[in-house]
Amino acid sequence: MQQLTAIVTGASEGLGKSFAIELARRNIDLMLVALPGSGLQELASFIRKNFQIKVYHLETDLTCTDSYHEIFDCLNGQQIKAHLLINNAGLGNWSWFGDKSMAFYKTQIELNVITPVLLTRMFLAQADSFVTSYILNVGSLGGLFVVPKKQVYGATKSFIRYFTKCLQLELYGSNVKLSLLSPGGINTKPELLVMNNNLKGISKATILEPEQVARIAIDGLLKGKREIIPGMVNRLLVLLNSLLPAYVKDSIIKRRLNTILDS
Repeated sequence: MQQLTAIVTGASEGLGKSFAIELARRNIDLMLVALPGSGLQELASFIRKNFQIKVYHLETDLTCTDSYHEIFDCLNGQQIKAHLLINNAGLGNWSWFGDKSMAFYKTQIELNVITPVLLTRMFLAQADSFVTSYILNVGSLGGLFVVPKKQVYGATKSFIRYFTKCLQLELYGSNVKLSLLSPGGINTKPELLVMNNNLKGISKATILEPEQVARIAIDGLLKGKREIIPGMVNRLLVLLNSLLPAYVKDSIIKRRLNTILDS
């Protein structure tokens, strides 16, 4: 069986780090990509030592389109084709629209939208048509639900949903499996862990650990699932969203917004 190689963006922390370790457990070689100074080199060394696989890493800013060529040039220099692409890199926030600068939103759109689209294009161009290839686009339930203080982030994840579902139709019958990961909240950073621990009821039940999400996502990707929604509660919420009338959903969102304003 041919040795597989996966590209993981945003690999140095959070969900990306969990993806890297989960893939390593499955004996899949890695090309890890993250910002300079984010601990990527230390992660690569840890994985090499503990999993005995090949690990390449590139510290670069993915909002610079020249960096995309660096990823594939590095692999081409080793005569390696990538078989999996995990489009994980992204920039989130929880803030009122006017509280962030124009530069922030420009970076967020570039990283959350332009980067996965162009990396997918380059990945498909180099894919071996005789070997099954896999692409995982990391979306969010925030791209399906209207969430206060997630206006631009949610819009970028709505784009990823639309882009992925259209491309799935185009790739139907090909040797490329494309999956959309739609998680709820994930404890990816200490500040999120603190905030999520204060949640109650259904809101708290939607939160998962990154290691759990990574395992479920890779399982679903390799099985060719079109959309992967980790967590039973999250799947139930998606089902309810498809059944509830628009006016009911608008009322729920308005109540949620009033709660935020009062807090």
